[in-house]
Amino acid sequence: MSNVAVQQHQRPSWPDISDLFAGLPAWANLRPVLGGHPIKVEEDIKDGKYELQAEIPGVDPEKDIDVVVRDGVLTIKTERSEKKESRGRSEFTYGSFARSVTLPAAADEDGITAGYDKGILTVTVPLKEPASPEKHVTIKSTD
Repeated sequence: MSNVAVQQHQRPSWPDISDLFAGLPAWANLRPVLGGHPIKVEEDIKDGKYELQAEIPGVDPEKDIDVVVRDGVLTIKTERSEKKESRGRSEFTYGSFARSVTLPAAADEDGITAGYDKGILTVTVPLKEPASPEKHVTIKSTD
């Protein structure tokens, strides 16, 4: 005969710690407060174009994403909402996010295009020659 100890777990009178945080927003929603960005972007300049890719999964790009350019700043705004229902319980999550980046000085704002595929927004900005090339200033000595 073997000695098998059976333990009975009693539910404590205090709620589980995870139950206390169940009604609070998810940690991902707190990232802006903590210094992170809710929209992750990668930037690159190649073949005379500035390209920005932003991770924005789970949205309808035609309804939920807005790309705006003003005074050399590109701003991506998105709004997410999700509803889950199971066993007579429903849960809603939603939030608005924005990310702004300064475009290169040679950006052609009139030629900007954007596309969305598999959760990635790609914004392409053609670059043109700067209107005025840099000028060197002669320094005169006052000796």
